Amino acid sequence: MKSIYTPEYNDLISSLRLARKKADITQEELAKRLNKPQSFISKIESNERRIDIVEFIHICRAINASPTALLQEVGLL
Repeated sequence: MKSIYTPEYNDLISSLRLARKKADITQEELAKRLNKPQSFISKIESNERRIDIVEFIHICRAINASPTALLQEVGLL
């Protein structure tokens, strides 16, 4: 099966996951901050669910990460 995710998108999600872990925030805690089930975070981090730009910004804010810095880190800005 062909992936619908580009290498850049995969890198972005990896950076988001790493930022969450560096902030010492579990998937469960992040989900609570976003008022979502833990499976929402799990599906994003395992590429079962794609996120849009608004969700990306909300996640960044919830883990105290700069959306701009993460986009720059993966070469998207």
